[in-house]
Amino acid sequence: MSDRVRGPAVWIATCAGVGYFPVAPGTAGSAVAIAITAGLAAVPQARFWLRVLLVLGAVAVVGIGVWAATRAEIYFGRIDPPQVVIDEVAGQFLTLAAAPNPSWKWLAASLVLFRVFDILKPFPARRAEKLSGGWGIMSDDLIAGAYGAAVVASVGYLIRTAT
Repeated sequence: MSDRVRGPAVWIATCAGVGYFPVAPGTAGSAVAIAITAGLAAVPQARFWLRVLLVLGAVAVVGIGVWAATRAEIYFGRIDPPQVVIDEVAGQFLTLAAAPNPSWKWLAASLVLFRVFDILKPFPARRAEKLSGGWGIMSDDLIAGAYGAAVVASVGYLIRTAT
């Protein structure tokens, strides 16, 4: 795999090669965000700040992801190449930030919801996807992440108020 990941931009855009996963590379990219979240949640000091860390993580990933994804499009010679999964990490972080807690059921629900919205691309995600370069790659996933966050937060609220 290392011979296919050239330069820091492609390495970042593919999340260290995760984007080369042969089946569902987008889901593999989302799994990176799930693993990071689970790791942070295991650290007591980080768990208190988990939501803030996830939002800051999403912002940081977008900042470097736009740059890396733009260059990866050139490297792969196509618009929004499937190997570029840094966008899934950013969007998944947004959905995860809305989870009431980092239990496995909320991590799994966040993963499923984000992937559904990422695949369906509700308004305005499909339109945002048409932006040029890295912005087009990243923006539709951020919108999917926001939709996922809204559902996760709403379900969490309904569960809290119903009990």
